[in-house]
Amino acid sequence: MSRASKLTLAATGLGTAGIVYFVHWAQEQEKASMHKAVELDMEKQRIRQERQADFEMQRALEEEYRKLQKVSPSLDEPSGTQRSQGQGQGS
Repeated sequence: MSRASKLTLAATGLGTAGIVYFVHWAQEQEKASMHKAVELDMEKQRIRQERQADFEMQRALEEEYRKLQKVSPSLDEPSGTQRSQGQGQGS
């Protein structure tokens, strides 16, 4: 075998090994990034569920307070129409 053919064979073998290594590395990186995306989605769902539970609790408390307390208009504004008229003139 000539020297040129040996160098070509060695270069081809090294190139192939490099490509196989790079493809394996790229697959591992992609797998890790996909796993991280799943973890982030799970965290977002957890936060969304916590916020929904807080919202439901606040809604229940509001209903309970409305049953216990009577809400009346303030003494400064006897009716809602004066408030809207006053805001329109000041703008």
